[in-house]
Amino acid sequence: MLNKEVQNELNKFAKYVIQQSRSNLTKGGKPYGTYNDTKSLYNSLKSKVDNTSKGASLSFEMADYGKFKDLGVRGKSSSAKAPNSPYRFGTGSGRKDGLTEGLEQWVKRKGIQFRDEKSGRYLTYESTALLIARSIYHKGVKPSLFFTKPFTAAFKRLPDELLKAYSVGLEKQIEVILNKK
Repeated sequence: MLNKEVQNELNKFAKYVIQQSRSNLTKGGKPYGTYNDTKSLYNSLKSKVDNTSKGASLSFEMADYGKFKDLGVRGKSSSAKAPNSPYRFGTGSGRKDGLTEGLEQWVKRKGIQFRDEKSGRYLTYESTALLIARSIYHKGVKPSLFFTKPFTAAFKRLPDELLKAYSVGLEKQIEVILNKK
């Protein structure tokens, strides 16, 4: 059984990480500001603290594409944008045309249309999305670390706070045992 102080510290840790991650998503400018268009990633961030036989388990949940936005994706032709990312375009593991479909919706929402160089006419949303998707596919996606940075910062503080909470919980258990005798 997990004592309340340790559970409270883990909950505070999780709450801080989620709050900072959401803050990073809503910040204006790059790299974060472009990720909160529909708030689906923002709203998908959740945490859960569970008791286990060995102590405690803390898990975080987010929309599937959150890991790609956080860690970036290496391009098919170039790894310059995300050289350390575990993800890469062109491996065949992703959904076919998934990037183009998502970009087409985004282009329509934002009203982005490129122009044809020769005629000066606007391209369709589909053509604009396809051109952007091709560029992203070959060049990759730069990591934003919207989740990794707050997690790392909070984790550095966590051991001291957990140790303190655990010792307070242990003292209370000892007091209860002594008072029973």
